[in-house]
Amino acid sequence: MRFWDGVSVSTQSVIQVKNLETTFFMKSGPFRAVNNISYEIGQGKTLGIVGESGCGKSVTSFSLMQLIERPGKITNGQVILNGKDLLKLSEDEMQTVRGGEMAMIFQEPMTALNPVLTIGYQIDEQILRHKKVSPQEAKERSIEMLKLVGIPSPEDRYSNYPHQLSGGMRQRAMIAMALSCNPSFLIADEPTTALDVTIQAQILELIQTIQEKLNMTVQFITHDLGVISEISDDVLVMYGGQACEKASTVEIFNNPKHPYTAALIKSRPTLGHRVQKLTTIEGTVPAPHELPKGCPFVNRCSRAKSECKDNRPPFIEVQPAHFVACFNPV
Repeated sequence: MRFWDGVSVSTQSVIQVKNLETTFFMKSGPFRAVNNISYEIGQGKTLGIVGESGCGKSVTSFSLMQLIERPGKITNGQVILNGKDLLKLSEDEMQTVRGGEMAMIFQEPMTALNPVLTIGYQIDEQILRHKKVSPQEAKERSIEMLKLVGIPSPEDRYSNYPHQLSGGMRQRAMIAMALSCNPSFLIADEPTTALDVTIQAQILELIQTIQEKLNMTVQFITHDLGVISEISDDVLVMYGGQACEKASTVEIFNNPKHPYTAALIKSRPTLGHRVQKLTTIEGTVPAPHELPKGCPFVNRCSRAKSECKDNRPPFIEVQPAHFVACFNPV
């Protein structure tokens, strides 16, 4: 138990993901986009999930929200939110959880927001679904949330359509909607990808500020290691739908154990350090149906051995709270 700005912060897990598997049944055969992923996040903490495009980051989050569409299906595991297994709930029961106990900020607000409905109507709809309030109270709450996320003239913006807002303001409106019912768990799926650097910094600071105010648990998905280093308490590195490494942010950056994690960190440009050529990871991420039998990183790994091709390395604790799936760690 520790104290943060006068708020008692418990180390109890808000979300627990156990042996999660999500499979897509294609004409070419089934493949697992998420393969036996397990992790948990404590109250008020942030877990950063990082990896290249196609590694399974977003599919993991959509699985938690139960937003996987055919031909995809969650084929194994548990997702326990505040002691309740979400995978055992009916769709009607899940609808009371989404937007209420848990919420998600999507990657691109122009596709997530309905273009023919005003911003205010869309936030009102969420509040009215989950809270026993009058339409007028919902409107007041919506305007309050727009103000909280830093949108100027919130009373006017309440009546605007998404196309009338800038990219940064649309993302703020998305955050306002996600937080309108005070969820205990928030998923942020690359919420700053399409924004310029200045707006990115403002959005990240906004999420952190609101997290502290609400003592909220956050799962933050990104491919940007710089963002992860700034906002996350712990980091989960994914590759080929599997977990490669998990540890505290400080430990991951100072003492990476998996060759993929080490390569990602090494490939970052360093401020004030000029090089003629940036370090790269040779090869490309294999397609899901082309993943090797053993370690998914084997074809790009300089430390690979014969056992890596045929056997999947177990995800084991090599140091206290530091887990790695590798037969030959760094």
